[in-house]
Amino acid sequence: MKIAKDTVVSVAYKLSDAQGNLIEESDEPMVYLHGGYDGTFPKIEEVLDGQEPGFETQIQLEPQDAFGEYDPELVKIEPRNRFPEPLEVGMQFEGTPEEGDEDLDTLIYTVTDVAEDKVVLDGNHPLAGMALRFALTVKEVRVATEDEIEHEHAHGADGLEIVDEDD
Repeated sequence: MKIAKDTVVSVAYKLSDAQGNLIEESDEPMVYLHGGYDGTFPKIEEVLDGQEPGFETQIQLEPQDAFGEYDPELVKIEPRNRFPEPLEVGMQFEGTPEEGDEDLDTLIYTVTDVAEDKVVLDGNHPLAGMALRFALTVKEVRVATEDEIEHEHAHGADGLEIVDEDD
C-alpha cells in the first residue's frame, strides 16, 4: 500500500545533527496519521507521500522546517524562591511566555542554570535552531480507521487506542 492522505504510517528513524552526530534512534517505529494532521514535520510527509513499505531516504530539515529558530525571548530569569526543592538543571516546568496572557500557548521551560537566588529557564525546544538529518525507513502503511481520522491522530500501529481506565 502506498502512503497517501488518511493512511497510518510506521517509520523507523535515526535523527542526527548537521555534523552527523546521532541525537536519537527509534527503538520502535514512529506511527503517525499521514495527510497534514501534524503527526510529523510537513517536509517529512512530502518526502514520504506516495512511497511504500521498504522505502528508505535521508532528509535534512533546516530549523524553520523542524523545531524553529532559537528565540532568545523565550529565556527567562526567575527568583529561586518560586521553585520547589530540590531544583536541578534539566528539570522542566509549564508556563506561558508572558505572565497573565491566557491567549498564549503553554510552553515547557527547561531549567538551564540554578544560582543562589535566580533560576534560568529556556522555553525553546532543545533542538531549536538546529538543522536536523533524518534517516527514514517506512515499515508499514495501512488505511486509517474512522476514529483515527476523526481524532486526527494514529491510535498505534494496529489502530487500537489504549485507554487508561484509571483516568
